[in-house]
Amino acid sequence: MALAVANRGEPTAEVLEVAAAAFGLLGSPARLHIVWVLTEGECDVSTLAERVGGTLPQVSQHLAKLKLVGLVRSRREGRRQVYLVDDADVVEVVRFMINRLMARSSAPEAPGDVHGRGA
Repeated sequence: MALAVANRGEPTAEVLEVAAAAFGLLGSPARLHIVWVLTEGECDVSTLAERVGGTLPQVSQHLAKLKLVGLVRSRREGRRQVYLVDDADVVEVVRFMINRLMARSSAPEAPGDVHGRGA
């Protein structure tokens, strides 16, 4: 999908709209967990449901929404439908954010730092 670029490196309204839609869908912990699992490789819906602790209908519904905005895609593998993240940039952003937050939560807190974030 080619998106136009505004002058001086400013994003166009179209770019901002697409980004907001993607971030909006990733604002759901369940959908973010699904995308996180898919950054590790392809999965079918039953494996995803088991990994994220959701029911098949719930996970299928989340996948349909993620597919709608192009964050994931599916392909047929025999009788199974497997899902994958089709955008390397999405994989990079999700992995970066989750890994940073996991590192923060396992790091010892600095004196006076009640949130483990530092200054």
